[in-house]
Amino acid sequence: MAVLDLDRRVVALGLARMADAIGNSFLIVVLPLYIASGQIPIESLVGARLGVAGVSLVVTEYLLVGIVLSLFGFLNSFAQPFTGRLSDRTGRRRAFILFGLLLLGAASGAYAFVSSYWLVVLLRVLQGIGAAFTIPCTVALVNELATSRDRGSNFGVFNTFRLIGFGFGPIVAGLVVETWGFDAAFGVAVAGAAISFLTVWAFVSDPDRPDADATDDLSVRVRGDDGLLDPVFALGLGTVAMGICIAMFATLEGRINDRLGQGTLWFGLQFGAVTLANVAFQIPVGRGADRYGRRPFLLAGFCLLVPTTIAQGYVLTPALMTLTRFVLGVAVALVFAPSLAVAGDLAGEGESGTTLSVLTMSFGLGVAIGPLASGYLERFGFAVPFLAAGALAALALVVVSTQVNETGEPDATLW
Repeated sequence: MAVLDLDRRVVALGLARMADAIGNSFLIVVLPLYIASGQIPIESLVGARLGVAGVSLVVTEYLLVGIVLSLFGFLNSFAQPFTGRLSDRTGRRRAFILFGLLLLGAASGAYAFVSSYWLVVLLRVLQGIGAAFTIPCTVALVNELATSRDRGSNFGVFNTFRLIGFGFGPIVAGLVVETWGFDAAFGVAVAGAAISFLTVWAFVSDPDRPDADATDDLSVRVRGDDGLLDPVFALGLGTVAMGICIAMFATLEGRINDRLGQGTLWFGLQFGAVTLANVAFQIPVGRGADRYGRRPFLLAGFCLLVPTTIAQGYVLTPALMTLTRFVLGVAVALVFAPSLAVAGDLAGEGESGTTLSVLTMSFGLGVAIGPLASGYLERFGFAVPFLAAGALAALALVVVSTQVNETGEPDATLW
């Protein structure tokens, strides 16, 4: 299936997410550097002790960075069931996306004007809320514009565009900061949100459909009809683990650069390598999932996720770390589009936002937990965060392999 065969709104949504992702991924690399640069005073916070659930924590720079990076994921994850359900009931996906992009862009520009750690935290909260409006509504639109025969291909194309932006951003972010400074980097983030807003406003409309029958029940279905767990919930658990495996890398930027003797540009390349691998493999994986079924790709992806996550704790050269991250990205590509396709296959009419928000919420939650967990676990040894995440990936493999059955309609004529 060629890109031109898709509904133009799917292509427009992919291009809009690509522009927005460039700006958001800039911040993942830039914010740790910004906090550590001295422009945001944190001396009074470092060394303080916090009591959390009966455990005494010593505040470190890495923990402060982890909190800022994690807030985005926590806020957008926990809000997505509400925004997804509300968009199901109103059918106003486009309006929700535009509002979210306004919040993301405004907060990105405000970073250049703050000089307090807590104001950085507040802006990250606003961005998390903005993402909660854009993410579930975008994937719900893609799902509603697809059928069971081409759902994997639709999500493959959409994710490819989105991930081009997410992979390109970190690579360029280090160069922009080193050459033009932090204000320029924040300006790029604003521009990304603005381009995304204009693309959605000009080219995307809500599909015609009957009034949504979504209920007011915001609970996530946990128990399945035939298995121990509902398949979408099982995939949600696996997606949390996958998000942790990807995102824990960001908090350790300073530690990784010192360990490998590299600069910010190398780190940006390594961070973006995961996404670049997704760009290369999303479309063929999505088409393969339509032709051969969703389940084989899901299992292959989680099998590959385990060793590539653990290996990051032991490689000792910049080039080998980049290669490891790229192979990790291949594992993620094998899971992403097939997971969304499974959820789309199982979503009832008018409930795309609610059902798919389980996966988008789970990924956001994993992305939120990852930086915070690595910021805490790194004190026990550099490899410890990666070993812990690898164990979670292994558990996810067991859950998905036992609880998720085939939902697609494999068709060899689709290739």
